[in-house]
Amino acid sequence: MDTKSIEETRHRRLAGDALRCWAEQGRAAAVALPLLSSAVASPGTAKGHVTEVNALDAGLACAGGAQLLGHPLSAPAAAALGVALADGEPCALASTVDGSAVLVAAGAGLKDVVGTLGAPDTDEVALARMRELARVGATATEQGDAAGIPVLLDVWVPVTTMLIVGRGAIGTALAAQCELLGWAVRTETELEPAVSAAKEFTAVDVLVLLDHGPAFDAVLVELLRSGRGFCGALGSRHTQEVRRRRLLADGIAEEELARLHGPVGLDVGAARPAETAVSVVGEVLAVRRGRSGGPLTTAAGRIGG
Repeated sequence: MDTKSIEETRHRRLAGDALRCWAEQGRAAAVALPLLSSAVASPGTAKGHVTEVNALDAGLACAGGAQLLGHPLSAPAAAALGVALADGEPCALASTVDGSAVLVAAGAGLKDVVGTLGAPDTDEVALARMRELARVGATATEQGDAAGIPVLLDVWVPVTTMLIVGRGAIGTALAAQCELLGWAVRTETELEPAVSAAKEFTAVDVLVLLDHGPAFDAVLVELLRSGRGFCGALGSRHTQEVRRRRLLADGIAEEELARLHGPVGLDVGAARPAETAVSVVGEVLAVRRGRSGGPLTTAAGRIGG
């Protein structure tokens, strides 16, 4: 991508941020609701105005107009988006600028694809760009060109919440790491609220169990049986083995137990709480992206996500 294209893409993303701010404040309702009603049957457009405050907040120089597009979704496309959003999975929507063709991608790596933009080359370019945006790890809106076809791209990346169960310096260090990554943090030290939090997990959420008490096995049981999120627990190898025997005795199957990362973290020789937090977050990212967590000098794949 040349310098001009990069700058154009940056401005389009800023414009998308301004539109989201405008919509989140409820100012889009008068324009968007009638458009949504009519778009159930056929594509349509409407004009809106982005205030200077919203524009400046998003990094633009001034206020301006916005052209909104509403278009129907097929039942399979709508279902794919709805399930992904409900389950906390990344998803993306691409459409031609007139709304006549729609493509939806969802799940890890946006591998599950429904619909088409009309031609294989167009689909391929649009999917590659949406997957690139998803790897960055932030929700984005863009207008661009896919094999000569003007398209609109929307990518939704859910925000990870790390559930830290227990207290101590490692928990504080983990919270600091989450802040750097833009993740939300929830810390619980009592069993009942910890189990309740685990029941709310989506695919992108992370558990780090600090407390070694047998009662807190209930948090692990909830997540191991649900199959949701990343399930990690600190503790020595002896603690892990004792916990493993308890979980098996509680009826957890071997294949379910294989999802438990314990002791959680990469082998970086962590000796302090902050180093342990880096180790834990490193394993979460490596597992999420299908990487080994080893040194880049011996890795054969691409360097970035």
